[in-house]
Amino acid sequence: MLRAAKFALLFLLLPPASLRAQTAAPTSRIASVSITGLRTLPPEPFLLIAALPLGASASKDDLQAAADRLLQTGLFSRLTYEYRTFADGLAVTFHAEESPRFPVLFDNMPSLDDSEITAALRSDLPYFDGTAPESGTSLDAIATSLRQFLQSRKINAAVERQLVPNPLADGALQQFRALGADSRIATVDFSDPLASSSPALAADLSALLGKPFSRLAIQLFLAEKVRPLYLQHGFLRVQFATPQIRLAGPPAPRLPEALPVFIPITPGISYRWQPPEWSGNSALPSAQLNDLLRITPGAVASGQAIDLAWERVLDEYGRHGFVNAKLNPQPHFDDANSSVSYRIAVEEENQYRHGDLLLTGLSLAGEAKVRATFPIPPGELFDKSKYVDFLEKLQSHSHAIFGNTPVTFDTVGHWLECHPENKTITVMLDFK
Repeated sequence: MLRAAKFALLFLLLPPASLRAQTAAPTSRIASVSITGLRTLPPEPFLLIAALPLGASASKDDLQAAADRLLQTGLFSRLTYEYRTFADGLAVTFHAEESPRFPVLFDNMPSLDDSEITAALRSDLPYFDGTAPESGTSLDAIATSLRQFLQSRKINAAVERQLVPNPLADGALQQFRALGADSRIATVDFSDPLASSSPALAADLSALLGKPFSRLAIQLFLAEKVRPLYLQHGFLRVQFATPQIRLAGPPAPRLPEALPVFIPITPGISYRWQPPEWSGNSALPSAQLNDLLRITPGAVASGQAIDLAWERVLDEYGRHGFVNAKLNPQPHFDDANSSVSYRIAVEEENQYRHGDLLLTGLSLAGEAKVRATFPIPPGELFDKSKYVDFLEKLQSHSHAIFGNTPVTFDTVGHWLECHPENKTITVMLDFK
């Protein structure tokens, strides 16, 4: 049975620099330690990091230091703790909120499998699950464990890390690299004939061939060169597996310096376009929006054509003063019929008129020329296409704007300041 508590205290964790000096409390014996709020992380490793062994004596400062150690891992966005004093000692509870984590990319270690690296790291860091936070001591722990594992495989290399954009998905990657790795890419082959038979891709491979082996570089190539090829042919859900090293002959103790890289590709279905469903559009009717798409029902659903279609819709909204309009297209795949349709939620927001034009960096004569030729009069609906065309003419020092007036600027900084309260736009142009 739980014995009655003599008293209970709740401590909120504050940044160390914000802590106030407090009267030292007497130490008490630790009776129990627990952590709550974990969604995906196991509690046991963090109880070890807290370093509050059962039966040991601890003061408030010790509890604060334990909380600091947990927060410094970077794995928690918020951490509080409380303790209760019972006859047999302190019952300490940490309340945690996990911070966002990012997939880990072991970038240039072609002789090692992700699975064996992960297994080695988990033996040192039981909380490691293939992801890591943006910052914190846990990243240092991963780098240290990885370096030791490399040394066990006779790879003597320091390890560096950085947060990089994920080329093939939303978000970021925590990239870990072995410094001094000297393997280079000799050849690149694809599993799917669409990629392997493409003359354009064959020419583009010069960006990889002869360069240091890097999974990040390969992913960038897939995102910028290979995936667009598949999207163009309607393979909207193409998947790329981890690059493989495929060597001929018996296994050798070390990889050669020149590596043959093989990239498995699962193209999936080539989808055909079906008419979309619109919602949220009141200024422009659905029939007009469909005409702007310029994709025939039953045609190959080219990813590039679809992206251009969305741009045309937003451009049309911009011509009607809806400069902040947004589209949220959600695809619905019908694999049985190899077709795709989109449900598109439109956020039109405010319809704006031209309010004011603010100019800096021009002579009085140059400013007069710009004001006289600006294509949208005050009070008129703000046509964003006219504004964009005018910016291009300004940048080229167009004679149609400046005539024989001498101008010396190199660049034109430009901003639109929207005023929702009166639905007007202030245009700001800075000539440098």
